[in-house]
Amino acid sequence: MQKTALITGSAKRIGKAMAEHLAAEGWNVAIHYNRSKEPANRLADELKAKYPDQTFRAFGADLMSDKETECLIASVIEKMGKPYLLVNNASVFEPKSLRDSSLRFFDEQLTVNFRAPFILSRDFANLCESGIIINLTDTRINTHKSNFAAYTLAKKALWELTKMAAGEWGPDIRVNAIAPGLTLAPADKGEDYLLELAGKIPMKRPGGIEPILKSLDFILENDYLTGQILYCDGGENLGPRN
Repeated sequence: MQKTALITGSAKRIGKAMAEHLAAEGWNVAIHYNRSKEPANRLADELKAKYPDQTFRAFGADLMSDKETECLIASVIEKMGKPYLLVNNASVFEPKSLRDSSLRFFDEQLTVNFRAPFILSRDFANLCESGIIINLTDTRINTHKSNFAAYTLAKKALWELTKMAAGEWGPDIRVNAIAPGLTLAPADKGEDYLLELAGKIPMKRPGGIEPILKSLDFILENDYLTGQILYCDGGENLGPRN
């Protein structure tokens, strides 16, 4: 029996790569988007053409809206059946120190990066009752750097939610986290930007998406793994290299 995965923010970048990867492994995929309607529909069409025996649909929801977020799991169930996998991947990532973070900015970062995953995880537990949740956190959760203060606080909270949910919902639902490091350059930066940053970490190179996909597979295949985090960061969480 084919299983369905819901991946938030899966029209582009890491989310898209995970959608394509799971599709190749035989999964049906619910492709969530906010503003990227055309790329999401295009990805669904491409996957349908490549894997005609599987199901792919795009679902729009603004994760800043509690109402839209609370409708997402139910909408996927209505159109595709109960998802067995929820990947909380969607995020907003903008630099501001604690001192410079307005309440509006703080609320946006916390809502998309933590509140929405909380709502979706809760609804997954209540409506689907069994399966796997994977939360995309960030290697920054292991530091107290404040240049991305609100984002980092939200991702720290998401890691704590991962452990709490794993404890409450096992054994029916396994909940784990992946913490990427230098994966993809921001849209306004080139590869040189990542290479410069990579000089400060043990592996001395960006990781790209492949380590995240391997971590995804590891979590899916290891049915005794819950409440854990996999750092896909080339050792960045260990601190600056001496």
